Amino acid sequence: MQEGGDVVRFQNVGMRYEMGHEVLHDVSLRLEAGSFHLLTGESGAGKSSLLRLMFLGRRPSRGLITLFGHDIATTPRRALPALRRRIGVIFQDFRLVDHLSAMENVALPLRVAGASEQQIKDHVPELLRWVGLEDHIHSRPSVLSGGQKQRVAIARAVIARPQLLLADEPTGNVDDKIAARLMHLLDELNKIGTTIIVATHNQALVSAFSYPRLHLENGELIAIPAIDRQGPRTQRQAPDENISPAREAAASSGSMGGAT
Repeated sequence: MQEGGDVVRFQNVGMRYEMGHEVLHDVSLRLEAGSFHLLTGESGAGKSSLLRLMFLGRRPSRGLITLFGHDIATTPRRALPALRRRIGVIFQDFRLVDHLSAMENVALPLRVAGASEQQIKDHVPELLRWVGLEDHIHSRPSVLSGGQKQRVAIARAVIARPQLLLADEPTGNVDDKIAARLMHLLDELNKIGTTIIVATHNQALVSAFSYPRLHLENGELIAIPAIDRQGPRTQRQAPDENISPAREAAASSGSMGGAT
């Protein structure tokens, strides 16, 4: 895990699709290692576009992007997959593989990283228990609720212990109770060092959690500092019993050779 420094840095970044107008204008930001930010803005403000740039799903039209100290414009194409493996992504539409069980979906990043079957058996069920899905380890996505699918997607995104976790509207398909629980899960990951950015338009969550915000409005970024009040770190003195092993589960998944 990277100690200190900037995990992500944007300098005067602009982005447009094809020949259309710019969806992001002169965006400059720094995400320090171990930070947690909310990314807010109305639908169409550019939140998903900003996340695509961060996980190397798109190239900027202009400006400089640095990930883990690497200038993306000058990094050889062959080196990009290794950078992507340091990033976990929770997609708004889950992107689970329908014919695979929850366990098999979560195991996919480990298989890509070359983990052994024993490592998968040791760590994937543990992580699924952490997100409260111990009774659905062998269930396929078609029989899972929206909240359960989202938790599978979270487990898959964090199983290889990413240094940077990007979540695109992770609470958009669940009720407020499940949304708060998912945010607490992400908070646990942040406590063990993962840098996290969560895109959301859920104002209840923005009000409930005191993280600093990156707010997009008409493609322009505004930084909003954390609210000076107690946040989830002080409220969670008695965590949900189904998710209390969070640190141990995530830390053990990160100890596997070839899975970082």
